[in-house]
Amino acid sequence: MRRVLCVWLALLWAGPLLAQAEFVGSYHWTSHDDRFGGLSAIEMGDDGATLLALSDRGHFFYAEVIRENGVITDLDTYTPQPLLGPDNRQLMAEFGDSEGLAIGADGQTHVAFEWTPGIRHFQDISTGGSALIHSPPMPVRDGNATLEALAIGPDGALFAIPERSGRATRPFPVYRLRNGTWDQPFAISRKGAFLVAGADIGPDGRLYILERDFVGIGFRSRVRRFALDGSAEETLLTTRLRRHDNLEGISVWRAPDGLRMTMVSDDNFRRFQRTEVVEYRLTDD
Repeated sequence: MRRVLCVWLALLWAGPLLAQAEFVGSYHWTSHDDRFGGLSAIEMGDDGATLLALSDRGHFFYAEVIRENGVITDLDTYTPQPLLGPDNRQLMAEFGDSEGLAIGADGQTHVAFEWTPGIRHFQDISTGGSALIHSPPMPVRDGNATLEALAIGPDGALFAIPERSGRATRPFPVYRLRNGTWDQPFAISRKGAFLVAGADIGPDGRLYILERDFVGIGFRSRVRRFALDGSAEETLLTTRLRRHDNLEGISVWRAPDGLRMTMVSDDNFRRFQRTEVVEYRLTDD
């Protein structure tokens, strides 16, 4: 009894247990379609049996997910669907740099664009999207450093985050599009050389941020999560160099064994890189 009491007191003194991310598996996703690659965002179906991925060259990729004991063993990939404008024509290259993806409870798909920063809404991915809703002025005007990550909140508000903040000491601004109006409710800290790559709001109502750091010969990845006011920061995962490829998209969903983070890598259409779908399980759920 005394030993049990001592253990309980030690845990109480130590405070709440920190979340840990346990590696589940990595699947090398390939396709013979020349349009496949450059995947910058991902959204999993609620049951983990389907996924929708987005390339940075203006295509949606839908796939059915085959699993064994909860681990992805195959992806049955459908024909890619080009992103269409309001005129039902494929978006031109300068408007097709699609980087962020979010799907609302109503099934509407939202896409953030980087080169010409803004958001489009799609009632159905096979039909034309809305006109571009231009973003607020970005901290960095470089077309390759603006809107990178997109997430949707429980109330349908969209949260968009640029890849860069403008200075190593400046936090990343988090912009919110709600009822057609932009504001900036908070910012998140910038730590080290990591830059924003993707975002999602999980079933727990928290904001998950995927970040990456390029170090000459490969990438490191990090996942942090926050309350929806930018507080309660936790670091869930920091990988070693070249543990995974260029992870850019993240989706957080509830699997039978708890919350799961599914991430996808951008191969930049280069033969020496690869498209990975990587999954980690969170131990605190």
